[in-house]
Amino acid sequence: MPVDDAEVALAVDVGGTKMAVGLVDSTGVVLTRSDAPTGEGTDAEALAAGLLELVDSVLSVAASEPVVCGVGCGGPMTPGGELVSPLNIPAWRRFPLRARLATATGLPTFVDNDAKALALGEGWVGAAAGQRDFLAMVVSTGVGGGIVLDGRLLEGGAGNAGHIGHLIVEPDGRQCACGARGCLEAEASGTALRAITGRPPAEAPPALVARTGTLVGRAVASVANVLDLRLAVVAGSVALGFGEPFFAAAQAEVDRSARLDFSAGAVVRPAGLGADGPLIGAAAVGWRAIARLRAMSPQTNALS
Repeated sequence: MPVDDAEVALAVDVGGTKMAVGLVDSTGVVLTRSDAPTGEGTDAEALAAGLLELVDSVLSVAASEPVVCGVGCGGPMTPGGELVSPLNIPAWRRFPLRARLATATGLPTFVDNDAKALALGEGWVGAAAGQRDFLAMVVSTGVGGGIVLDGRLLEGGAGNAGHIGHLIVEPDGRQCACGARGCLEAEASGTALRAITGRPPAEAPPALVARTGTLVGRAVASVANVLDLRLAVVAGSVALGFGEPFFAAAQAEVDRSARLDFSAGAVVRPAGLGADGPLIGAAAVGWRAIARLRAMSPQTNALS
């Protein structure tokens, strides 16, 4: 990314369980971060105020002024993340996240789906670095995805491409927040697992861990068959928390269901950025946008 080595980005990640804000340099290193629970209330302004408190706490320790703010947030959203309606955050429906952060920070601000942001981060300095075709997934409170083909992140008409959480993996299965039945998110997300067992996902029995991995593998195989790719990197507290049994079950299902010449041999592997992945991905959203603007106006040193 054509940015100065000394520059830093303000990175903001908004998930269904927690929010995180940090400073990330141009090599993908998280310099500082602050986290807080997202909360389960329905007051949009209270949630926004909590996020802005995190932003203020991080900016107060910044050694230099960030040049851009990159944001990853659950979807769906309108183009450019102008209005966000995360399914796992009922307080925000058509909430003006980009404008609110831009006004608060004074920085050029860019918003994208959190799983698409993760795809950018993993392709930049993570488990998919150097790969031109891959799927990145988050299996956490919800299930999201981002798809890179021919080295480019797929956007879609409204910027929502990659919503693998809403592939149907169990016809006539559990009711999903989106209104359909049997979506991967309704069957394999942390929210779904808690509803099924009445316990935190970390306490899921081995059979449910294996089933969750199998359903994720089923979705990955479908994407591999449709889009001619052979790599899926999976992040998120559920997937990484379940660990090897989850990934073994996912890989076994991919091996069983991705059988075309171009999809056979597709691999599911853990994402490489760990707990810093969401912030690195959010920063990558900002770095990509600022690089594009500078490429269009190479003589411009400041962005408006």
